[in-house]
Formats: sequence, structure tokens, C-alpha cells
Amino acid sequence: MAKKTEKADGGTIKIQYYKSTIGYSKKQKDIVRGLGITKLNQVVERPDNAAMRGAVAKVPHLLRIVE
Repeated sequence: MAKKTEKADGGTIKIQYYKSTIGYSKKQKDIVRGLGITKLNQVVERPDNAAMRGAVAKVPHLLRIVE
């Protein structure tokens, strides 16, 4: 069985946008925009659930999870 990465209380994760989407596909740009990120080096706080972690996993070269 896989480890559960989300917190029991449904906490939040901080996601940092650290590399530009210029030169990447529209699909990847849409994923970044869908998370509510608009500026480079912006940090947003989102609920810690499988959907958010999956979105970050799609573009790990553009986003990182900040502790």
C-alpha cells in the first residue's frame, strides 16, 4: 500500500513557481495557471490533497513544494 502524503487534518502546502513556462506546452502553462499562480517566484498556499500534489507532479521542473 502506498504511503499517504496528505495530513489527517487536511492541512495546506506551499507551492513555489520558480521557473518560467516560456518554451513549454500550453498544457503545462494551463496547469500552472490553474493553481492560481501568475508571477515568477510566487508562493501560493493550497489544500494538501491528492489533486494538488498531482498537479505539482505534472510539472516538477516548474514548481516546487516549500516546507
